[in-house]
Order: sequence, then C-alpha cells, then structure tokens
Amino acid sequence: MIVAGFGFRSGASAQSLAEAYARAGGGAEALATARDKTETAAFRALAETLRLPVLGLSESALAAQPTLTRSAAAKRARGTGSLAEAAALAAAGPGARLLGPRVISADRMATCAIATGDPS
Repeated sequence: MIVAGFGFRSGASAQSLAEAYARAGGGAEALATARDKTETAAFRALAETLRLPVLGLSESALAAQPTLTRSAAAKRARGTGSLAEAAALAAAGPGARLLGPRVISADRMATCAIATGDPS
C-alpha cells in the first residue's frame, strides 16, 4: 500500500495540501494524518477530490515512528519529528519505508510524505 501522510497548520487550504502531495510525488492509495486532523475541511476536500480513503492515527502510533526529518514544532505538538512522515509510515504498516523525506508546500502551511508498505 502507498500512503500519503500529512502534517498541516490549522489555516492550511486544500490547495496547500494538494501542492504538498504533488511535490511529494502523488500516487497514494490512502491519505493519513493525526486522528484529530482528519475532519478538517481542507483535508476532507483533498480526500474527496482525490477519491481516497482517510486514515486517522493515534498519537502513540505517530510517536512510535522513526522520521527522517525533525521539526521542533512537530515534536512539541505531536511527539514526533515529522507528522507527515510518521503518519505515512504508521498507516503503511510494519516494515513500511518512506520514499523520501517530507516536502513542504510553497506557503509552508502543509507537509506531505509518501510511504510504501503492507498494512496487514
């Protein structure tokens, strides 16, 4: 399974999320983020546009993932170096691997990382 993980600020637009997704390479089969972010309008709009399922992840699942990048803000807020990377890895399942580090939208409101793995 290929999963796009996202981190984003509360004011991020669907366009910011879509740009981060495109910069990361796209091609996902599902979108993932922290459970509390799954119902935001921008994230839901992206999922509907792409016609992809949304996976919401617990704080403990996110904190357990090793990330390539380290954001002090993400560490304080979410207990992980990168919400996007952690969400992609956690949703893609055990042994998942990132296709690269997170990318950031031009307006710096959203990040996205792509991981591949077997969620079973």
